[in-house]
Amino acid sequence: MSCVFDILAKKGTNVACVSEGTTVLRATEVMNSLRIGAVLIMAESGRVAGIFTERDVLRRVVVNRLDPALTLVDDVMTTRLITCRPSDDISSVAEVMRDQRLRHLPVLDPDSDRPCGLISIGDVNAIHVGEIEATASMLSEYVYGRG
Repeated sequence: MSCVFDILAKKGTNVACVSEGTTVLRATEVMNSLRIGAVLIMAESGRVAGIFTERDVLRRVVVNRLDPALTLVDDVMTTRLITCRPSDDISSVAEVMRDQRLRHLPVLDPDSDRPCGLISIGDVNAIHVGEIEATASMLSEYVYGRG
C-alpha cells in the first residue's frame, strides 16, 4: 500500500509558502507563477498559520468584492488546517480529502511539525490510478498465462 512519502518522492518536498501579512494579490501571483492552487501561510515562528487556496480567493475575496492589493491573506486564509504525515497511507488520506472536501493537504514532519510537502487530490488520484493499472496488468498476465 502506498503512503504519502511515495507522492513526495516523485513530486518533491518543496512547498510554496508566503508569510503572514502578505497581500492576496502577491499570494495569487506566487500561485500563478508556480502554476499551483495553494500556498501555505507561515507565521514568524516558522509554524504553519494557514493555507490559502483558489477556493479561498473565490469564496472570501471575489464574492465579498475585496481588493486583493489591500487584503491580507491573514484575513481570508483557511486556518482550520487538516494535515497528514509522510507515513500516512494513501487510502486514509484520500478518505479524509473526500470527506472534508479538500483539494490540498499539507504534509508535516512528525518530529518538527514543519511543512515537508503539500499534496493535492490529483497527486492522490495519480497514485491510485498507477496501482489500479499495475493490478490490471498483473491480472491480465495471469489470465493469459504470460506471467
